[in-house]
Amino acid sequence: MGRKRSPGLTKRGEIWHIDKEVRGWGRLCESTGLSSLEDAELYLADRLREIRLIRSGQRLPIKWREAATKFLTENMHKASIDKDAQHLELLDEHIGSLLIDKVHDDSLRPFIDQRRRDGVRTKTINNALTVVRRILNLAARSWRLENGLTWLETAPLISMQKPATGRSDSLKPYPLDWDEQEALLSHLAPHLAKMTVFKVNTGCRESEVTGLRWEWECQTDLTELAGRIFIIPGDAVLPNDAGVKNRDDRLVVLNDIAKSVVDSCRGDHPDYVFVYKDKHILRMNNSSWQRAWQKAGLPCNGTYRKGVHNLRHTCGRRLRAAGVSKETRSVILGHRNGDITTHYSAPEIQEILTALNKLCQDKSRKTPALTVFKLRTARQAA
Repeated sequence: MGRKRSPGLTKRGEIWHIDKEVRGWGRLCESTGLSSLEDAELYLADRLREIRLIRSGQRLPIKWREAATKFLTENMHKASIDKDAQHLELLDEHIGSLLIDKVHDDSLRPFIDQRRRDGVRTKTINNALTVVRRILNLAARSWRLENGLTWLETAPLISMQKPATGRSDSLKPYPLDWDEQEALLSHLAPHLAKMTVFKVNTGCRESEVTGLRWEWECQTDLTELAGRIFIIPGDAVLPNDAGVKNRDDRLVVLNDIAKSVVDSCRGDHPDYVFVYKDKHILRMNNSSWQRAWQKAGLPCNGTYRKGVHNLRHTCGRRLRAAGVSKETRSVILGHRNGDITTHYSAPEIQEILTALNKLCQDKSRKTPALTVFKLRTARQAA
């Protein structure tokens, strides 16, 4: 004969439900969501313990994971919710099982140290800590228990991090001159050389290059713009958890050199423009890039960055030197906010193209800057 079940539990179908009169509280009616009697009894015991705490004016022991889940559920409408979810997933490994009153600078230190070891920028770490700060503030000010108390008595101060000495996000950008660009290209593998040339001629961010898809290429009846326009959707998910800046559609216009790079990639892959051995490339700034930078004799002294973001600075610096207006430079580099880039007219895109084509000629030597690209092609064929 089976043991007696706890009073107040009844089974409906496969699920146990609670229907119990609690003295001084009232009737407790809810589903446990559980099919196991043993699990349902533990659930009921937890609920009765919570009610006793609430009746006595105490706060419930709420775990961080529960608070993070509530935050995500309530903020599904946010444009940045995917990024928040990614931060919270990483945080869960370190603080998921902690009670919310145990989440503070000290308990967050293992998370911060791990992200540092992973080479993550300080800004990205601070973005995650900002989500932590927001959740704790909600728990202390807005989210309330059945007895009217907030989830958390007081939200602790969550300190933002400063860049460690010598880290990439505390270093200066290093725009390349033409000779330095050629030296760098001569040491890069062909697939990285293509992406480098494309990046320095479009001003795209790394994730916009590695994540560029053929489906974003725009068709046009204007011969002079054919094969020269990509629009990256504002809601696109790009490699390494990146998204389009400000969630606006991103207009990418190809000058003669960038177009030649893209044309050389046609047919390599059905989805992505840039691939390596038929596989999607997730990042440019890898160990191969770092070795090429060093072999080219470029600065590695702890003062300047040696990452691919220097190519974006190179593009911006050359556009400025060529007399391109600040407004046009901002459009090219994707700095403008609030514009719907798909609404640019043909004359406006032509103006951007004219500005970008000023990058195609090394005026100091009167030779195309991309003669090195021919070297890349010859080296690949060999």
